[in-house]
Amino acid sequence: MQFALENLAKVRREIEPLLEEHWKEIALNKEIIKLNPDWEGYARLDGINALRIYTARKDEKLVGYFVVIVNKSLHYRDHLFANNDIIFLSKSARKGLAGMKLIKYAIDSLAAEGITKLHVNTKAHQPFDAILERLNFEEIERVYSLVLR
Repeated sequence: MQFALENLAKVRREIEPLLEEHWKEIALNKEIIKLNPDWEGYARLDGINALRIYTARKDEKLVGYFVVIVNKSLHYRDHLFANNDIIFLSKSARKGLAGMKLIKYAIDSLAAEGITKLHVNTKAHQPFDAILERLNFEEIERVYSLVLR
């Protein structure tokens, strides 16, 4: 497995089918909230160097991604925080330590940039807490959701 930091223009077309697979697997309220990425918004973030797309490839084929958005913290203005937007590995790539290695690659890259903190969200119905805890993450808050139809 190879890991890299890639830009949106390079990986967008490859990510699209994985996003669909990801959405089908984990999304809640699919009948109400359809997958419809704001590619222009992602491009704007990429254009101001606020988007990081860490990829996992097997034999040059994209099999996973870990996407974070980097910005100054409104609460701690002296620090840059990286907030996980989305993470996914195709089922065929989930063997062994691939997920942990992808996140570790991102951690090392972000730390080298001087980013202070990385936040990663997991779905309550599809958690990967054991991987995060093994990488010394700590649970800091919970998020609740309500569909407002």
